[in-house]
Amino acid sequence: MPAELRVTLLQFTPSPERAVASAGRLCYAPVSAAELKAEMPEDDVRRLLRGLVRSGHHSALEHASFTFAVDGISRACSHQLVRHRVASYSQQSQRYVRFQSDGDFVIPPSIAGNPEAEKVFLEAMQNARRSYEKLVEIGQAEGRGNESVYEDARFVLPNAAETKIVVTMNARELRHFFSLRCCRRAQWEINRLAWAMRKLVLEAAPTLFEGTGPGCMTGGCPEGKMTCGRPYTEEEVLSL
Repeated sequence: MPAELRVTLLQFTPSPERAVASAGRLCYAPVSAAELKAEMPEDDVRRLLRGLVRSGHHSALEHASFTFAVDGISRACSHQLVRHRVASYSQQSQRYVRFQSDGDFVIPPSIAGNPEAEKVFLEAMQNARRSYEKLVEIGQAEGRGNESVYEDARFVLPNAAETKIVVTMNARELRHFFSLRCCRRAQWEINRLAWAMRKLVLEAAPTLFEGTGPGCMTGGCPEGKMTCGRPYTEEEVLSL
């Protein structure tokens, strides 16, 4: 079965926008952040957030964190994701968790849309699954513990193997993540993941994440001669 992307916002800093605004305003106020958080009107919170982003005072954004459960991505995608180092990750282990005999794989759209390519791909996935199961069977027959068996058998599993991961990023890193991975030139799978994450945090903290996305949405494209030449339209963004 093809794996399907599922992203859930598990939790986030309570009142994230007020927390960030309080931290930012504290730098220039004689009172405590707790007082500021309690007393600031909503209009002041929004004004402060926009001012912090506009002025580049982004350290205050680090005081709001967001935690996501991500299911149905490939190992190829998770390897790209963990390159974003200002984040915390907990990933399902292939060493301790046996890959199921009916385990899912992520099929690239370009392959799924071509019957001949899809046939080749699915045959390769089936061969990998059978090889994995045979190696597990051999290892268990030798009396080795499951940890040892799984960690060696997993070497035959492809990048397409589905995985699950929990990700925590602060607002500053999320804004950076969206600027890179929401771009059309990002690999298709992490691009889908980035847009899904962006949609969730926009619902939780709309002012904190307004104006996020690739350069073509917030100004000029930063890709130079590598630009795709196809800026996102408002209709496209709303459909993502």
